[in-house]
Amino acid sequence: MTRGTNSLAEATSPYLRQHADNPVHWQQWSPDALAWARERDVPILLSVGYAACHWCHVMAHESFEDPATAAVMNRDFVCIKVDREERPDIDAIYMNATVAMTGQGGWPMTCFLSPGGEPFYCGTYFPPAPRQGMPSFVQLLEAITATWKTKREEVDRVGVAVTEQLRANASGLPDAQHPLDDVLLAKAVADVLGDEDRAHGGFGGAPKFPPSALMEGLLREYERTADPAVVEAVTRTADVMARGGIYDQLGGGFARYAVDQDWVVPHFEKMLYDNAQLLRVYAHLARVTSDPLMRRVTEETVGFLERDLTVVGGFASALDADTDGHEGLTYVWTPGELTEVLGEEDGQWAAELFAVTPVGTFEAGASTLQLRADPSDAVRYESVRTRLWAVRAQRSQPARDGKVVTGWNAMAITALAEAGAGLGRPEWVDLAAWCGREILDRHLVDGRLRRSSLDGVVGEPLAALDDHGALVTALLTLYQVTGETTWLDAALDLLDNTIDLFADPQAPGSWYDAGSDAESLLARPRDPIDGATPAGTSLIAEALLTAAPLTPVGGTRRSAGDHAALADATLTRGGVLLDKLPRSAGHWLAVISARLAGPLQVAVSQPGREPSELLIRTRQLVPGGSVVVGGPVDSQPLLAGRPTVDGQAAAYVCRGSVCGLPVTTAQALSAALSSTSAN
Repeated sequence: MTRGTNSLAEATSPYLRQHADNPVHWQQWSPDALAWARERDVPILLSVGYAACHWCHVMAHESFEDPATAAVMNRDFVCIKVDREERPDIDAIYMNATVAMTGQGGWPMTCFLSPGGEPFYCGTYFPPAPRQGMPSFVQLLEAITATWKTKREEVDRVGVAVTEQLRANASGLPDAQHPLDDVLLAKAVADVLGDEDRAHGGFGGAPKFPPSALMEGLLREYERTADPAVVEAVTRTADVMARGGIYDQLGGGFARYAVDQDWVVPHFEKMLYDNAQLLRVYAHLARVTSDPLMRRVTEETVGFLERDLTVVGGFASALDADTDGHEGLTYVWTPGELTEVLGEEDGQWAAELFAVTPVGTFEAGASTLQLRADPSDAVRYESVRTRLWAVRAQRSQPARDGKVVTGWNAMAITALAEAGAGLGRPEWVDLAAWCGREILDRHLVDGRLRRSSLDGVVGEPLAALDDHGALVTALLTLYQVTGETTWLDAALDLLDNTIDLFADPQAPGSWYDAGSDAESLLARPRDPIDGATPAGTSLIAEALLTAAPLTPVGGTRRSAGDHAALADATLTRGGVLLDKLPRSAGHWLAVISARLAGPLQVAVSQPGREPSELLIRTRQLVPGGSVVVGGPVDSQPLLAGRPTVDGQAAAYVCRGSVCGLPVTTAQALSAALSSTSAN
């Protein structure tokens, strides 16, 4: 650390580097930065955000780039900047403090800490001048400094009290309170469907975030129960999102959320984690419904990942909401712009098709593009899209956060591999395998997984539980769709390491989000609630459930029985979330549904290693969350003692430890899969 200067140019985070030219003497979070605050006896000003955050950019421009404001910050504080995507552990602790103090959270997050890290005042965005009852940022700084100097005992008391509360809230889920059964899942699904906005799609009111994990969980429940109301709700939401302004009608990919209930006006940042999860959902829905819209969105979302997010080391984290300081500038159109590009006749046709009005749906008379109905002329539609895309590509483009985050890339790997196998696109499986190799080669350092890299250079922050859980599942998925044992070996090694680092030894099935070897913070964070991304705990439950039937007998690793028992212990703790907070437990729903379905395993024994027609059809037909392998007899644990039938490929369908007779046709396989008998 270089004290007394801005040291962010040394960071591996693009977000931190965005602030390297600020006159603020920003430091990265480190023991030395905290020690400097102790030596100076001044509070820490902790600012947490991320590269694609619109209001983070606003506050930076208004305050952090202002020399007068920076002078106050430098004089009275040690200023620390944190990328929440690189250090989710720090973000989680101080976001909990912010919510506890203010009743709400968000980014930019602004916290004032003692030199020991105890928070005594927290907030989010502060304006450069007093506004709507909020003090200016400088007024706040001066008030904090005055309080620090004149009411130190009160500051210390608040910091201690908040810290004690943070530690008390990090106790994890209680032991099993709800049996994992049809009653629990039926209640959770009914509660979720009761919150559906049937008029506009989605669940709850504006702002509307894509309920990605929840949609996957509902899809699995539909496949398990055959309740048409469930798939209809998922399809309604998927349809309106795909047709709304939240979806990029020209380039594919979804924005972070819509500010309105109709999904018209997005917050324009495009995050990898949203698109990875939605890719999984749309590909799954395309298999279940054969809806061409779902298939098209799947294909276009893969195209977005390939074109806009592929970087050295994997997939980049995000595209910014802003372009040249203006939100959405790249994406919106006026009727006049359409006419200028397309000519009078096609311009008017496109304006009607994409709901581009003279008044506009966004700002300054511009509109986001929507596609509320399928075009009557497909050839004309493709011509219009191609011409508009060519012009849009010449506009200024949003900045890209090139940081490669392990967990988000892992979710993309799983989605690509599942989509490629289920929809007959082997090139998507190849893309998933490329990303898997990049993550293992770059992010696994001396046996310990790291959180992120930039430009191929791995960062120092250690991976969290969500990174581990998501990557184990991704590697197991690659193993299933390729048959390459290197993926299985890497997955099981990482799973053993994850259990050693993150499991609570005093409470089987309870997990910490930070490893036992991580930096000691105010509290060791653990949050089991699914948010914008699934909780680390629900992700590791999926990894364990998937690993159990794939784990070979014998060897030095933990056994299949160990994995199954730990999966059950974890899932039974998660039952309380499905009972109390089902909309915040979408990934829990997906994994518990898979567990109650058996879990379902299909082993396709075939004469050779090349995928047989039966194996290809199996991957198209199986419900989400199933384990599917194929190969010669005895080549894998699930194929032990399972030969072909009369020289033909044969599928062995098992639910838990109960297996049926082998089948050799897709029709017979479909009948076996639709059986409601479960272990």
